[in-house]
Amino acid sequence: MKLNIEAGTRIIKKTFSTSIRSNARNVTTTAQKRQGQSYDLSDPKVLALHKLYRIERVTPTAKGYAILKNPRFNKDMAFNLRERHYLGILGLLPPAVMTMEQQKYREMKRIREAKDPLLKYMFLDDLQNRNEKLFFQLLHDYVKELMPLVYTPVVGTACQKFGHIFRHPKGVYITINDNSITKIYRILSNWPFRDIRAIVVTDGERILGLGDLGAYGMGIPIGKLSLYVALGGIRPRWCLPVTLDVGTNNEKLLKDPLYTGLRRKRVRGEEYDRLIDNFLKAV
Repeated sequence: MKLNIEAGTRIIKKTFSTSIRSNARNVTTTAQKRQGQSYDLSDPKVLALHKLYRIERVTPTAKGYAILKNPRFNKDMAFNLRERHYLGILGLLPPAVMTMEQQKYREMKRIREAKDPLLKYMFLDDLQNRNEKLFFQLLHDYVKELMPLVYTPVVGTACQKFGHIFRHPKGVYITINDNSITKIYRILSNWPFRDIRAIVVTDGERILGLGDLGAYGMGIPIGKLSLYVALGGIRPRWCLPVTLDVGTNNEKLLKDPLYTGLRRKRVRGEEYDRLIDNFLKAV
């Protein structure tokens, strides 16, 4: 386990790495890449990365309408006829079956037709909330076009208007009122996934040179982890965006009726340091 604290941006990252037993058999094995190429698993380093990042088959636990509302399992119109029968969603989708390529074309067409960069950001956010696989496939395939929308510079505008465009909760919020290991641990335990390998956390004080955005800074951990998934190859369920809400000194936000954070001045000093320490221990 490694911990890296970026003091300049007040973002804390936590990543996990795995190791291979020294007595493991060194045999020549291959694993298929997405494009049909293969990895040589005789190299211990390659084997370690393969075990960490390999794609795992998952059997959906939900059926019927619920699976269409689960972004992890939902494929929209890519469900074939057999899947629609088995999962109990026959008739809940238009009858046509679309490939991933057709759906990517449709989503990119909609994004490109939008003129406002923030609207493009919101389209992508809605897609991630609806169809996780399609979202990350788009981001992977059109990284030069979409990365400025998911992260800098558009994410800065999204953070400034976070409460006004908020639609679906993502990540975990821990406030200064939760300043104990027990409370923080309980909050982290509410997250639905247990195998967490990457955490990005911010206190929202210095967001991309825009100043103190308080709880509106959650867009940064969300955007950064999206890039880790699309470009780093890690699984979405391994990621956890966190905002430590210790208040804000931004008077505009404190007067904003749609502000999503604590309405109090930013906490500093020993109480703040204790929150950071308790958070790391709880993690």
